[in-house]
Amino acid sequence: MQRQKVNFKKRTNLSIQSNLLVEAKELGVNISASAENGISKAIAEERKKRWLKENHSALSNSNLFVEEDGLPLSKYSVF
Repeated sequence: MQRQKVNFKKRTNLSIQSNLLVEAKELGVNISASAENGISKAIAEERKKRWLKENHSALSNSNLFVEEDGLPLSKYSVF
C-alpha cells in the first residue's frame, strides 16, 4: 500500500509591497494562494535551471552526436 504525502500549511510572515496588498484585496485575490503559486513556480524554475546546468555536458554530447551521425535508427523511420 502506498502512503500519501500530506502537506500541512505553516504560518509565516511575508513582506509585500503595500500597493500590491491593497490592489489584491480590492480585486478579491487570495494572497496566500497567490504566494504559494508564485513560490511553487519559482521552485520549478530553479530546479529546471539547476537540472539544465548539471546535465549540460550530456545534452551537448547528445546533440553533437545527432548533428554528426543523425538520429539512431532513423533508417527505420516511416516518416
